[in-house]
Amino acid sequence: METITQSQVTAESVSPLQVHLKAESGKLLLILPPETQPKEAPAVWSDLWLQLKQRLHGGEKFWEPNTPVHLIAESWLLDGRQLQEIAEALAESKLELKLVQTSRRQTAVAAATAGYSVEQESAIAYINQNQLTGTKPGQPFLEPLYLETTLRSGVEIRHPGTVIVLGDVNPGSSIIADGDIVVWGRLRGFVHAGARGKRECLIMALQMEPTQLRIADFVARAPETPPAQFFPEVAYVTDEGIRIGKGLGFQRPELS
Repeated sequence: METITQSQVTAESVSPLQVHLKAESGKLLLILPPETQPKEAPAVWSDLWLQLKQRLHGGEKFWEPNTPVHLIAESWLLDGRQLQEIAEALAESKLELKLVQTSRRQTAVAAATAGYSVEQESAIAYINQNQLTGTKPGQPFLEPLYLETTLRSGVEIRHPGTVIVLGDVNPGSSIIADGDIVVWGRLRGFVHAGARGKRECLIMALQMEPTQLRIADFVARAPETPPAQFFPEVAYVTDEGIRIGKGLGFQRPELS
């Protein structure tokens, strides 16, 4: 009777390796395969997990210890537990998960909540260029990205729509959004609303103490001396640049 080794079982039970690691500009890209393959059954998490482990532990390691990793998750729907498992597998190889790039809003929320930087790509193409740079208010964006967490230093959020944070945005963190930015807490980091050029976008916060504000191509900084009392405020663009006003009773001014 032929004896089958454990390595043979592993090799035969796992689909061909599709998880890729690629060195790029001082970081390592961990690229997951498409979630579904043409004419094949959808890839499942267990298969993906085994592929990742094999890729990390098999062959010659071409990365330096403590190299930051950007996870290119694309359309994979990953929760906090799965992201933690990926981070732990990387840590075993002396790698550190830093950023998650995804087209799934749920994955973006899970990654931000776990403390990773997030770059959410659009899964839907814009209809035309006017939606990116036009000056008429009310043009559609993608669904808002809602985060119920505090953004710690080093975390960056990128989203092709509006970003809403229920929590603080700490110094050293940043939000870059094509739409509005709403912070239901203390805004003390860097924020850029209307990143693709839409001047009508707003930045709103319960406590406005940013290191820097940007709306479209306009830039402003918070006063060096903080006010004695804080209240909800809105940052908006006028013909003279960015202005900050009280949130209560705010009315958007007309731009020429």
